[in-house]
Amino acid sequence: MFHPAPPDELAAVIAAIPAGRWAIGVSGGADSVALLHLIRSRSDLHVHAVHLDHQTRAGASAADARFVTDLCAQLSVPLTATTRSAVEASLDSATLPAGDSARFRRLRQALFQRVCNEQQLQGVLLAHHADDQAETVLQRLLRGSSPAGLGGMKVGSCVAGLRIVRPLLGIRAARLREYLNSIRQRWREDATNRSPAYQRSRLRHALMGREKLADALLHMAGAMRALSEEISAAAPVLPETFRIQQLADLPDVLAAESARRWLLARGVPPGEMLPAIIKRLVTTSRDAASPARQHFPGKVLVCRRKGEMSVQVQ
Repeated sequence: MFHPAPPDELAAVIAAIPAGRWAIGVSGGADSVALLHLIRSRSDLHVHAVHLDHQTRAGASAADARFVTDLCAQLSVPLTATTRSAVEASLDSATLPAGDSARFRRLRQALFQRVCNEQQLQGVLLAHHADDQAETVLQRLLRGSSPAGLGGMKVGSCVAGLRIVRPLLGIRAARLREYLNSIRQRWREDATNRSPAYQRSRLRHALMGREKLADALLHMAGAMRALSEEISAAAPVLPETFRIQQLADLPDVLAAESARRWLLARGVPPGEMLPAIIKRLVTTSRDAASPARQHFPGKVLVCRRKGEMSVQVQ
């Protein structure tokens, strides 16, 4: 089948995807539908689509699932589609976050990991774009995130052993919709993207039509990523059990990075690594009056004893 070549700026980002076998998250929205079409210009990319029906929006999500199923059949792309309840049933409910956004993110991650293992895929391609990046940076700015958090999403990352590539991070959402219109491809719109009930939607609305603000956020993200690389190189890696002075004596910015990495290595989920969590570990190392036993997300119990910090097995 003939696949029309994408425009130059889109072709350039697709060309940067490593050849091989990949999962691709397809929600039915414009961004993932555009990515699914764009990668078909690469004969050395073999993809397996993955769709999770979150079973929300009074049945509208089921219509999204039908749309994705039909689209993948039309494009001859293999698809694994399942429901939120099916994935939840396969996991320990005690390990799932309480909030909807974090919970859904964890379910998608579990589904991607399962499909990658079953299909022997090297990772997953996600369709996050530049506008998503600007929203993410603004959201983290409001939360008081560290330089690492303000750097936003990375084009390539690894979460719990799952390799993730986001090739469209430098492309604006409007450009992707222009591309879909040019090839006469429909997509699905998620009404919750416009709902004021969700912070992400409110931020999206706040950024709408404010190109200079979005550009400033993206510029700041680039600067924060560069700063984070410098901090990461300078911050020492703490051993599994460390002397509290190894953390307490560091400058604040290096202490935060060392504490963050140590907590990640001990099992604190990345999505729950908030600034307050990191600060609590640093404070525990510096303040002898603070509790010697501290519970962290992911059921991680940190203990301070005889001048040393370690994780106690529960």
